[in-house]
Parts: sequence; C-alpha cells; structure tokens
Amino acid sequence: MNPQLINLVFVIFLSFLNCDSNQKKATQNSTVNTKSVKANNFNDYWFSGVAELNSYDLKQARYGEIRDGEVVLVFVTEPFSASKQVKLDNPKKTPEDDVTVMKLNNVRKFNTGIYDYSILTSTFTPINTQDYPNTLKATNSIQEWCGITFTQLNLEDNNYHYKQFSYFESQGDLERKIKVTLLEDEFFTRIRINNGELPIGEIELIPSIIQSRFTYQEVKPVKALIGKTATKNLIKYKIEIPSQKRTITIDVENQFPFKIMAWTEDNGDGLITTAKLKKSLKSPYWNQKSVADEKMRKELLLVK
Repeated sequence: MNPQLINLVFVIFLSFLNCDSNQKKATQNSTVNTKSVKANNFNDYWFSGVAELNSYDLKQARYGEIRDGEVVLVFVTEPFSASKQVKLDNPKKTPEDDVTVMKLNNVRKFNTGIYDYSILTSTFTPINTQDYPNTLKATNSIQEWCGITFTQLNLEDNNYHYKQFSYFESQGDLERKIKVTLLEDEFFTRIRINNGELPIGEIELIPSIIQSRFTYQEVKPVKALIGKTATKNLIKYKIEIPSQKRTITIDVENQFPFKIMAWTEDNGDGLITTAKLKKSLKSPYWNQKSVADEKMRKELLLVK
C-alpha cells in the first residue's frame, strides 16, 4: 500500500479515537454537572419533577416591634447555565454549560402598620459540590410602600460580583467585588444538599442580604462561629456573628430529606424573629395557576 495512504488512514483513525474520547468526556462531564453522585433517596426525592413547598409561621422583628407574617420556602432542582447564571431553557443544546442547582426561593411577607413588606431571596447552589463548591448566584428584592431595593451576587472566579440598586439615597446604586466565601443566604440549600450538614467552627461568611439592607450595613465577609448539637429528631445549629452582635439558630430534621423545621434571628436588640414550619408538601406548583388551584393555598396553610 502507498505509504502516504497508510499515513492518511492512521491519522483518520487517531482523529476518530480522539473525537470518541472527547464525546465520552463531554458526556461524563455533563453527567457529573447535572446529577452528581448522591444516594438513591436523594435522586428519587429531588429529581422527581416536582418542588418541595414549605410554609412557616413568622414573627418578624421590625421597627422595634414583632410583626405577624409568613414565609414560604420553595426548594427545587433546575438546569442552570454556568456562564450566564440563568435557568437553561434547553439544557440538551449546551450540556457543557449545564449545572444542576438547588434553587431556593425564600418568600417572606409581613405588615408594618398600614403597609406591607414582601421580600424574595433566591439562591442557586450546585448539587455537584466537588466541582462547584460555591453558590453561583443569589438575588434579593425588598418591596414595601416606601420603595424598592434589589441586590444580586454572581460568582466570578474568586469573587462575587455584587450589584445593589435602591430607591433610597443612603443606600444608592453600587457595584463592586466581594471575596468569595460562604453566604448566610445559602445555609438552607447547603443543609439540604449536604445531608443536614453545615461547616462547624470559626468561619467567614457574607451575612444575609435582608439583614444588611435592614441595618444599612455594608455587605462583606465577617467572622462567624457555627456550633451544632443533635437529638434523635433534630439537628440544631447556632451561628454567632460577634461583629454584628447577632445570633441565628436553625432546627433541621435529623433524617432525610433534612427539612428546615424552624429558625430564629436575634439581632441583639431584645427582639427575636422566629419562623416555625406549618406545612410541607411536594407539588408541580408552576402548573397550578388556575383559580381552581387556589385551594392548594389552604392545603399549604397560607394565610394571605
């Protein structure tokens, strides 16, 4: 056979092997990014095509008094774009960009006198914590009769790209970089992903966006101490933030799926915010938007 022809056949053969290897690598990466390695009960529970809805009775400290309200925690897994940091409409088209996240929409509502507060914090934490150890994105919006604030953190290398927009002059609009560390706003998603576990001991964390907005404090990493105790039924976490004279407690179900049973926020002013679980259920809520579906709100024990 012609030597040049032999070389050509050999090159084509190597190219085929390389393409096949790359395809297998891409497929493996996609699998790791979207499913990770978890116990079967985790996959069965969190990849069942429905969300977990949780309602809480809220006692909110605000303006020197305790206000009645309620919280809804919506946990659901979703395909997420690592580059754009938005939900992917068609993850099969860009498997290399697909990262499965646990999304938490934390909806908090309460009244202050005649007017009401509506607060939504969204957190997007990858299921595959080995390849994606940090939450990719967190957003917060606060609406009340005086005005609106909106805050967003996007992971960029070793920093969070922080953006803040506010109606209020004292807060204003700003944009800056914040060193990546644990977010207080990702505590709940971390607990659900990591079998009820949070890091223990002295750590750095970025405090809750709600707390920072309520107290007009700069959003930046601070020192915190996390302690843990456990009983047969509950895991109890105590998070102390000395620089803010603030203490948070979280009660977690001590078995899978490690639901958030209650939490408290003590800001050192003698008033303690508390939230206690009322009802939890699994639901494809995005399909339950007709008038007839309003009965589901009663099932979830929602007041408003």
